[in-house]
Amino acid sequence: MLRRVVGLLLGLLGTCGLGGAAAVAPVAAASNGPVPLARLVSHHSFVTPPTTADCEQQLQLACYAPFQYHRAYDLGPLYKRGLNGRGQTIAIVDSFGYEHIRGELRAFDKAFHLPAPPSLKIIQPAGPVPPYDPNARPSMFGWAIETSLDVEYAHAIAPKAKLLLVETPVPETLGTGGFPAIVKAENFVVNHHLANVITQSFGAPEIGFPGKRSLLALRGAYTNAARHGISMLAGTGDAGATGPNSIDSQGFAASFFLRRNVSWPASDPLVTALGGTQMHLDAKGNHTSPDTVWNDTALFNSPTATGGGRSVIFRRPFYQRGIRHLHGRRGVPDISMSAAVDGSALVYLDATVGAGPAGFYLIGGTSESSPLFAGIVAIADQWAGHGLGLLNPAIYRLLAHHAPGIVDVTQGNNTVTFPQGGSTHTVKGFAAHRGYDLASGVGTIDAAKFVPELVAASGG
Repeated sequence: MLRRVVGLLLGLLGTCGLGGAAAVAPVAAASNGPVPLARLVSHHSFVTPPTTADCEQQLQLACYAPFQYHRAYDLGPLYKRGLNGRGQTIAIVDSFGYEHIRGELRAFDKAFHLPAPPSLKIIQPAGPVPPYDPNARPSMFGWAIETSLDVEYAHAIAPKAKLLLVETPVPETLGTGGFPAIVKAENFVVNHHLANVITQSFGAPEIGFPGKRSLLALRGAYTNAARHGISMLAGTGDAGATGPNSIDSQGFAASFFLRRNVSWPASDPLVTALGGTQMHLDAKGNHTSPDTVWNDTALFNSPTATGGGRSVIFRRPFYQRGIRHLHGRRGVPDISMSAAVDGSALVYLDATVGAGPAGFYLIGGTSESSPLFAGIVAIADQWAGHGLGLLNPAIYRLLAHHAPGIVDVTQGNNTVTFPQGGSTHTVKGFAAHRGYDLASGVGTIDAAKFVPELVAASGG
């Protein structure tokens, strides 16, 4: 989140990554830290789900419903075979979470004729979460919206998977409060093997950490997950080739770095980094043109684009050895899914959140791409009959073999131009091209082909 639509500030983006709820104006900058990666487009809500045409007419933005994602990602053939996530659990990690998420999911499912998940369990292994009070704890607002997006769209893609919402009691602050709680909570999930895939819609710029050691000290959950065969996912961020260097009390970006950087944990070699695309769909979900790199910066006059670039912390991992232009560094993203604001997901929010009346809101960001892909991974785990673990080696094998399930993204870039401090700044990003690139990774997917290919490339 991060922009103005219908006169309202979209944006959350802070360091960690949840993303975008609305605030009329930035508050004094707070400490750097991981921020939610979701982006709430405006306080304009719809009582019933709008069509894409409704959104375009009223908000000048496209919006998409679950059935359109099903068509666009070619999920129909998998669903017909009973491949819908049954028997699998998706773990969704969010600071604070949202105490009314069960009611929101029921309303979402009813509106879009989706079955209820077999279960939605909420755990707080790092300590009890205080009651929802965005007046006392302003960042709860953004995290509630992040939670709604994450839960609803992981479920929309894998409707028969169990959902495990893992809540932590404090928002992220770089290495001092939030991330250690997240590590503790994720290690609990891994040690008790409560899920085969974990999705994270938050991140902090690598260059914002107080030294390399402070970041490396927080990797315990990822090394643990790799040993236990659990897939870890994370969005690459919503500020294009840069990222926030300060956030306000609600978790919104207050200012941005003026040079390239990437976001961790997406940059971790043990995590699958999810970038963002803009989909171009008709009312039924058919593609009217190929997906492009998500970049809405010009629309909002503020960095609003998929994260992507080279890590300054991690060297190039073995599975990226065949990739050019990485200069020996870890490159992100690995793969991309829908994240555009102009092409937002329709998310149900209840009135208690504080965004406005209960109803359907437009939300985008790489907070969307990570739970979407988590649903795909749950379906692949169902196909395999077990968790697939670290996915990246298999993804790059598929790229090398030109697997039909990977759909190349060849248009767009994540360069951002924005005003700050009385001047206009440009942080030059990376352009999409044939094959792997630092704007879209290997590309996006055709799920009916990609799922069996991923299982085979992972060893079955």
